[in-house]
This record gives sequence, C-alpha cells and structure tokens, in this order.
Amino acid sequence: MPISHFRSLTALALVALSASGSLVTAQQASAEGLAGSYLAGRAATFESDFSAAADYYTRALVRDPSNPLLMENVVFAQLAQGQMKNAIPVAERLLQSGARSQAGNIVMAGGFALAEDFQAILDRDLDTRAIHPLVDGLIEAWAQMGVGSVDKAIAVFDRIGEEEALRPFAAYHKALALASAGNYGGAEELFAANDGQLTRLSRRSALARVEIQSQLGEYELALATLNGSFGSGSDPALDDMRTRLEAEEALGFSIASTARDGIAEVFFTLAAVMNGEAANDFVLMYARVASALSPQHVDAVLLSAELLDQLGRYELSIATYKQVPSDHPEYYAAEMGRAEALRRAAKPDAAAEVLEQLVGDFPTLPQVSISLGDLLRQQEDYAGAISAYDAALSNMSDDSRSRWFLHYARGISYERLKDWPKAEADFRASLALRPDSPQVLNYLGYSLIEKEDSPDKLDEALGMIEQAVAAQPNSGYIVDSLGWVFYRLGRYADAVGHMERAVELMPVDPVVNDHLGDVYWAVGRLREAEFQWKRALSFIKSGEGDGEADPDRIRSKLELGLDAVLEQEGAAPLQVANGD
Repeated sequence: MPISHFRSLTALALVALSASGSLVTAQQASAEGLAGSYLAGRAATFESDFSAAADYYTRALVRDPSNPLLMENVVFAQLAQGQMKNAIPVAERLLQSGARSQAGNIVMAGGFALAEDFQAILDRDLDTRAIHPLVDGLIEAWAQMGVGSVDKAIAVFDRIGEEEALRPFAAYHKALALASAGNYGGAEELFAANDGQLTRLSRRSALARVEIQSQLGEYELALATLNGSFGSGSDPALDDMRTRLEAEEALGFSIASTARDGIAEVFFTLAAVMNGEAANDFVLMYARVASALSPQHVDAVLLSAELLDQLGRYELSIATYKQVPSDHPEYYAAEMGRAEALRRAAKPDAAAEVLEQLVGDFPTLPQVSISLGDLLRQQEDYAGAISAYDAALSNMSDDSRSRWFLHYARGISYERLKDWPKAEADFRASLALRPDSPQVLNYLGYSLIEKEDSPDKLDEALGMIEQAVAAQPNSGYIVDSLGWVFYRLGRYADAVGHMERAVELMPVDPVVNDHLGDVYWAVGRLREAEFQWKRALSFIKSGEGDGEADPDRIRSKLELGLDAVLEQEGAAPLQVANGD
C-alpha cells in the first residue's frame, strides 16, 4: 500500500478511535459553572484564545472546584497554550474525581514521562486512563525501555505490528528504540526492509536513518539516503548534515535518544498523521506534549506554531516560532513561519523585517527572497518586489521548477509599474518554461487586450485566453478575459455568453459585472447594461473586488452612456467586427 494512501486511511482511523474516548459532557457542569466566567471561557475557546480560556475557566473552577467539565477545560487550555506543567495538577484532580477525560489522560501520561516515572506509565489502568490504542501501545513500549526492559519493549512493538495498518508505526518506533540502545545495525535492518519503506514514512524517519547510517560509519550510504529523500535543493538543516557527512563526521542520534524522547516522538507521530485530518486544536494537544517532553524536538515546535497560525492565534504562533534558537539548523524554517504568521496578523512591515534579516543571514536561498518578493508585491511595493525576485532568480538553478512563477510574479510587478516591455518579456519567459500555465496565458492575454498594440496581438491574446479557458473552464477571471477579448475585437455577440458565464462564476465581482454591462450596451441591451453597472457600483461600495473597477467611470456610463464616455476618452467608438 502506498505510504500516502496508508497515511490518509490511518489518520481517519486514528481520529475515529480518538473520538470514541469518553469526554466529559456539558450536562455535568453545575449551575454555578455555567455562569459568568464559564461562558466567557467557552467564548474564548471558540475563538481558540487559549490564554483567556485558561484564565476564565480557572476563575470558574475557584467557585466550583469539583466541577469536572471546568477541570477538563482548564487542562486543555493550559496544554494548548504550551503550559503542560500547569495542566498536570488539574489533570490529576480531574482523574481522581472519577471523570473520564482523554485530555486528562494525555496530560497525565505526558506528566509521568516528563518526570521519567516510566513505571507509573506501565501501571496505568487502561480501562479508564486510555488515550488511543496506538499511543498507549507505543508509550508502553518506550516505558519498558525507560525501566531497562528492552526485551519486553521489543515484544510490545512486535505485538502492535501484528495489526497491518499500524505495522509501519510499530516498526519505526522499534527501530528508534534499538538505536537509542546502541543497536544501530538492528535499526538499519528495519529501515532497509521492504525496499526502505520506513525511510519514506516521514521527513523524520528519513533523517533518523541518515543518523543511524552515520553512526555505523556508512557515510556514503547516509549521503545517498539524504539526497535520495530530499534531493539536492538548498535547506540550511540538510546542508549542515550534508557537510558533516561529506567530512565523514558521525551525526549524533537525536531523533529519540532516550525513553522520554521516544514518548515525545510517539505524540509527534500521531500529531503528524492526524494533521489535516482531525481538528487543529485536537492535533495541537499531541504536538504540545511532544515539545514539552523534548524541548529540542523542533519539528514539534514548528507544528505547534503552524497549527496556532491556522487557528488564527497569530501572537501565540509567533511566540512559538521564536522558541527555536538562532543557532539551530531549523531556525530558517522557524523564521519563515514567523514571517508568515506576522503577515496573517496584519503586520506586513514586521514580516518584511523578518524576511529582510533572513535574506541577510541566508543570501543564497531563493525561497527567502521569493517570500519577501511576494509580501512586497502584496503590499504594492512593486520596485522592492522586483529586487527580491531578481535576487531569487540569480540564486536559482536554470532548471528549477519555480523559475516560471518568478518570471510571472516579476512580470506582474513590472506591469503594475507600467513598464510594459519588461513585463511582457517576463510573461513570455514564463510561458517558455510553462507553456500551458492558465494564469500566465490569461494575464498576458488580458494585458495584450488592454494595450491594444496591434490587431495581430489581439488575435494572439484570443488564442492564449481560449487555451487558458480550456484548462480552467470554471475560473471566473479567465472566462471574463475571454468575453472581454471578444468585446475588444468587436465580436460583441460572441462576448455575451462568456461574460454572462463569468458573472455566474463571480457574481459579486465589480469588474466582471462592469464588463457585462459594457457588452450588453454594445449589443443594444441598454437597460440590462445599466442594471449591471449599478450592480458593479453596489459591489464596490460593499468592498468587493480588488479595487480595479473605476466607480467614477461607471457613474459616467450610467449618466451619459458608454458611447459618450468613449468619445470623451478619445477612444475608438463601438464598432461591430466584419462578420459579427
């Protein structure tokens, strides 16, 4: 079974199994717990404001200290904001109350691992303290490693692996456990089995195998695994490993060198598998436990920050990204994530500052300059965007698959600065690399229509946009372009159907409605034209569109008619093409 397919099926199974755990219900809350602070806590939880939720639920818990619903909500909120130590005593009280709570069980197991009380993990009553069958099995095995019972740990891994869907997880953690015990040869055998299937399980599994091979002194093999898994592209963390392997330096085994690290990896494994399948806040619990147990587990930190970003908790996401130290190989990835979180938090200047500093730190990495260029282009700093794209192109190989997009993005920037010759050159360079790109075909075709340089270019534009529509027939922007090129060619009757279809696809876009009005006017449907222009104005007033529609021009058309406006502008009058 392909790994990607396996991952999807397993993720759904994990979510289903997790959902079967007994959670505290709202009916258990007392009347006192439902008032004031509880309601505020619920609102904060709905907004994923975990800090406020922890505060409000704690206030409510002071008034109603035996309420299990309030305790569970405090546990979840504290864990979600990265304060597992604060969640542990509340989780302990919650479970002592007799309540069944998966969040409480997760935190208590994490607490035992944090204290390296592995016997307490083994002594758990899974009838009431279960988390999830795979999690419980894997942390049992790692706890056996923690108490020094390697043979028992291996037996547990093998037992888990008897279930086909869970076999790759069991084998992966068994290999890590063997490596943590110094049995690198046994670990490599597991990674090599089934044509290296475990190596392809995840990024971390590939890195684990590279580290194991380096510990065996197989530096060329480790380099081959590294390059085979990730290619030869530039990435600071991978570049660091590559340099050390080329110098025949053994890499430390960092993925799970201790039993506590192994349990952290269990929670991260589940978080990674469920990411994109389960609710973000649910996945966040697992990622937070992993980073609490192993602060050097940067992948868990990055996943936590990414999930917080997706939940709209940008400040907490930014703070989480900042946990990665500047001397860590993954600092680059953390700063890229922080810049994106700042952008989404409507702090573009701060995001640009982060990216500009990153460009200084990693001047030869194209992706940093690309991100900076995209940000500046969004902020309409087109000159700055062009400079960033120039830097990215100069540091990118000629055969890079991203070159077409950079020429496209830089072409847009030139076009917005009204430097059409350079814009057209970039668009055509982009098409040379990606001849069937609907975005580039549409943008260049539409621009050629607007420029009206020559009839020949209008015919070329029509061909481009027809090709783009064939590729993306449900794109309102592209269908609008096709209708508009027919209008520009004087083929007004041909334009009507395409413009009506564009309005169906983008009913509240001002530009598309304005264009349909012009087309209606050109075919003599004057009242319908005025109706569309009025619609376009109403959508502009309500903030729809990208600001391209000109409300003053539309008002003039409503007052005077399109023919008079064209005459005032010195434009050619409407003229039906021969044969239309």
